[in-house]
Amino acid sequence: MTTSGLPTRVAIALGSNLGDRQAHLAYAIERLREFLTNVRVSSIHETAPEGVDEPQPDYLNAVVSGGTTLQPLALLHRLLTIERERGRTRPSLRASRTLDLDLILYGDDVINTPELTVPHPRYKDRKFVTEPLSEVW
Repeated sequence: MTTSGLPTRVAIALGSNLGDRQAHLAYAIERLREFLTNVRVSSIHETAPEGVDEPQPDYLNAVVSGGTTLQPLALLHRLLTIERERGRTRPSLRASRTLDLDLILYGDDVINTPELTVPHPRYKDRKFVTEPLSEVW
């Protein structure tokens, strides 16, 4: 892991399919600017839910990239806090959500802990991540 004190380039996927989806994403982007530098924001993509059994509303998805001096777990905890601030609950793994923030990339680091896996294990299979990621990475 990066320990030089220099910012590490990260990519964070954003998604929302409950409530005011646009407002949830805008809130997350503003909060991310508090601890990311050189922020780049992809366009917003509207996509149908994938891998769910029950009907759900469509998602708005985007990717934000930027630099951070936060260590990976500290960054993850900030992301989880932002989700909670927008009313995110986790009744089931694939449940609809007001806001979902996934740490996709943390520099070139490979992290495999019970709490965090980076690169995100399924991001390459998700067009709703790879397309906006290609805009900002």
